Amino acid sequence: MEGQKKEKLLEVGEFISEYSAHMMGCGVHTSRVIRSAKRIGEAFGYSVKISVFQRNIILTVVDERTHEHHNEVTDIPGLPISFEQNSRLSALSWETYDNHLSLSDLRSKYQHIIRQPVVHPFFVLILAGLANASFCHLFGGDWWSMGIVFSATLTGMFLKQQMTGKGINHYLVFIVSAFVASLCASIALILETTSEIALATSVLYLVPGVPLINGVIDIVEGYISTGFARLVQASLLIICIATGLSFTLLLVKDSLL
Repeated sequence: MEGQKKEKLLEVGEFISEYSAHMMGCGVHTSRVIRSAKRIGEAFGYSVKISVFQRNIILTVVDERTHEHHNEVTDIPGLPISFEQNSRLSALSWETYDNHLSLSDLRSKYQHIIRQPVVHPFFVLILAGLANASFCHLFGGDWWSMGIVFSATLTGMFLKQQMTGKGINHYLVFIVSAFVASLCASIALILETTSEIALATSVLYLVPGVPLINGVIDIVEGYISTGFARLVQASLLIICIATGLSFTLLLVKDSLL
């Protein structure tokens, strides 16, 4: 009996560790991850103590009745931002708490969520292009500029997807993607159009909005180290975007003047 309890404690700890790491990798702010992990632990009658860092999670699951505990250290995987997975994983913790799911059912539902097919890259390309073209119009760009920004975004985003898929360093990916997108947008300089707006908005698809927002939320809610790390990472990505754009501006500075 004691062996079964200890085995269940270990299995629950392993699951919560994997679950929490996946949520962090998908772009969830820290307090939400901790609340969800504690909620699942409470559903099984355990107390969960968790520390979240930028690269890994340290977790302890404690059986308050026997005072047995299990420790886990898990690396946070680099995953695409997925608001749908974030929402469904958070809802899963409530379902576990409210309906007292068994561990096997919980694992089955978790695997079903994370194995859902991702949005097709071509669809992401089109949406990113339309979003950037909309930003161009919002900032005063004309229709010619919007078309150029749309095309430049498709080119830069496609290159970003290909480089990311090959495992190239993401800082280098951001520099090259920003350079290529802005270089394509520099075609606007040849035409009588709002070229400055086209150049400026051609790289907006790269702005790391989720890390910036999560970093601020983490700091406000008291998770200073995680929030600061996220803000530093987002700032470095913004510097990479500015570097890629600067290379283009150095090439076309005479046309701008």
